[in-house]
Amino acid sequence: MLKKCAWENYDEKQLKKLEKLSREYREFLDQGKTERECIDTIVNMIEKEGYRELEALIKSGEALKKGDKVYSVWMNKSIAMFSIGQTPLTEGMNILGAHIDSPRLDVKQNPLFEDIDHTFAYMDTHYYGGVKKYQWVTLPLAIHGVVVKKDGTTIELNIGENEEDPVFFVSDLLIHLAGQQLEKTAAKVIEGEALDLIAGTKPLVLGEEEKETDEGRKKAKNLVKSGVLDILKETYDIEEADLISAELEVVPAGKAREAGFDRSMILAYGQDDRVCAFTSLKAMLDLKGHERTVCCILVDKEEIGSVGATGMRSHFFENAVAELMNLAGEYSELNVRRCLARSAMLSSDVSAAFDPGYRSCFELQNAAFLGGGMVFNKFTGSRGKSGSNDANAEYVAHLRKVMDEGGIQWQTAALGKVDVGGGGTIAYILALYGMNVIDSGVPVLNMHAPWEATSKADIYEAYRGYKVFAENVSI
Repeated sequence: MLKKCAWENYDEKQLKKLEKLSREYREFLDQGKTERECIDTIVNMIEKEGYRELEALIKSGEALKKGDKVYSVWMNKSIAMFSIGQTPLTEGMNILGAHIDSPRLDVKQNPLFEDIDHTFAYMDTHYYGGVKKYQWVTLPLAIHGVVVKKDGTTIELNIGENEEDPVFFVSDLLIHLAGQQLEKTAAKVIEGEALDLIAGTKPLVLGEEEKETDEGRKKAKNLVKSGVLDILKETYDIEEADLISAELEVVPAGKAREAGFDRSMILAYGQDDRVCAFTSLKAMLDLKGHERTVCCILVDKEEIGSVGATGMRSHFFENAVAELMNLAGEYSELNVRRCLARSAMLSSDVSAAFDPGYRSCFELQNAAFLGGGMVFNKFTGSRGKSGSNDANAEYVAHLRKVMDEGGIQWQTAALGKVDVGGGGTIAYILALYGMNVIDSGVPVLNMHAPWEATSKADIYEAYRGYKVFAENVSI
């Protein structure tokens, strides 16, 4: 149970810092609703603070030196940042790692279709990550992403966030006719293939001469879809075939908001795990001094198993470390492995916040509470710790000492009752190198829902905790 509330610790000066961080965080969420948008936002932030691209340093042949700040982006969806310390890289790094992908709906490669009788044009979707499908109906939704044409031209889309923009939605059956629907289980009440985005209802009006052309006759078969395609062509220069090489993500439309009469919380889309990505990034930018090299890695695809070229399972991070060590004059395959094995990491991911409305799913002695500060999860996984990284007791003890000396409000938790469920993070993947890793982050209400809730106090403590970790951990 909550033993101490972080809000009780703050004086007026600290509250101002907390509120400033909260404003910056909400702006970050609004600017980065997709992985690509997050990367663009992050690169703009870090370059202003003197970070230089690793690839540019490689091409110049410039040697890496203490105090340098370097970053590497991979496929516009993942990034690794390094602040070079005083000790050799072979002594290891302090690593903050989080993910920037979030559950959503993805537009399929051949998405546009029309129902019978020229009534609706739809965009077919495929849900991404663990979602309760019924939560995604009747919400105002926005489309973010890129369309890449055959000539290499990239068209960026962000439709539904400005007040002048149209929004989209998935329909649901009215309560008056929903008797049979309500008898279904929550997993079946909305099927995945029913998550079709309504894209338009107005049929295209064809002129008499146009009706007699081959193109006109083709359009006449799907007049509503044809009307949508005309808008895509006229507004964005997008043909239907271009959607094959597109990455379009459907997310809740609207800005991050303060929640509660006391404005103590933030309600927003994508806080799992952009809350830990942002606080890790801010800690990285605000470092005052550190002996060991500090790294912040923000990756894609965690919500679907960290797979693919931009997920944590790929070798892009290891490759970046190898290039870094080469520039520092420390490279050998053995030295790369020494560096990674001697590193310490906080796998910065969210934890489930205790919800009094569903108390039967939590074991109170080992639950995370809103306002209780940053959370350490010694292990995640499910049931018998399946799929878990389980941090060493020595590492946990070292972190206790560092956090207490830094005045950080922290708590420990497990992800619900043992037999109820569970989940995983990127921790076990980095642990494969033999480094010390533990999960830590921010407790979240409504995790994986279109709108998630966090406490400003927990966000502030996570930022402070990540900074203390980066500057002081030496295990």
